[in-house]
Amino acid sequence: MPERMIRLRIRRQDRPETPGYWQEFAFPYEQEMNVISCLQRIAELRTTADGRKVAPVAWECNCLEEVCGACTMVINGRVRQACSALVDNLLARKPDAIVLEPMTKFPVVRDLVVDRSIMFEQLKRVKAWNPVDGYYDLGHPPIVLPEEQEIGYPLSRCMTCGCCLEACPQYNEKSGFIGAAAINQVALHNTHPTSRAIAPERLEVLKGPGGLSTCGNAQNCYKVCPKEIPLTESIARTGRSLTVYTFRKFFDK
Repeated sequence: MPERMIRLRIRRQDRPETPGYWQEFAFPYEQEMNVISCLQRIAELRTTADGRKVAPVAWECNCLEEVCGACTMVINGRVRQACSALVDNLLARKPDAIVLEPMTKFPVVRDLVVDRSIMFEQLKRVKAWNPVDGYYDLGHPPIVLPEEQEIGYPLSRCMTCGCCLEACPQYNEKSGFIGAAAINQVALHNTHPTSRAIAPERLEVLKGPGGLSTCGNAQNCYKVCPKEIPLTESIARTGRSLTVYTFRKFFDK
């Protein structure tokens, strides 16, 4: 009986300025593999399915338990984490081959590695942190009510993986849309007793070009979020806050 093989088609790119190309790899099937273990096997073999010796495929990973977001890529046409993409599940839907591609909304560094630094710049824009004026003892902190904790905890699970931006039709170079991840952080920090002190500064960012009005409510972000963050609710809540803030600012003139 012939040995069962796993076949991977991978879109590769040697450098940011060079065009992409496809290579196919094959190796014996093993139970309970994920996409990361497949890439590790390819790095070990360094040989394509047709027997050519090639450089190992470049990819990123860290936690291997869907916490860090580093291994995000497009797998069989859907953006997700490679560490939680199980081979048995993928082959059940597409038995001929597993197709791996880098995300399209971020610059490719090499192969499956992309530069997601724009996401961290957007977090800086909306000041996604609790402001402090020092690290001395300030006494008892403000009390966060249980109902506030229930709202905030799901929003805090964001790992800046980029899935929401990859799936968003409004997120592109022309729109300048800030994206669901940054808006979600505004919703999180503007409801925190300490962090809401600079809520107007965050809302001002969302009033500007590429802000909240650019969102087309496609809801793709919620569908692909690996942490199941209620992004559509987060965006809607921030939209209501922005409307109230805008009216107050208008009538306070």
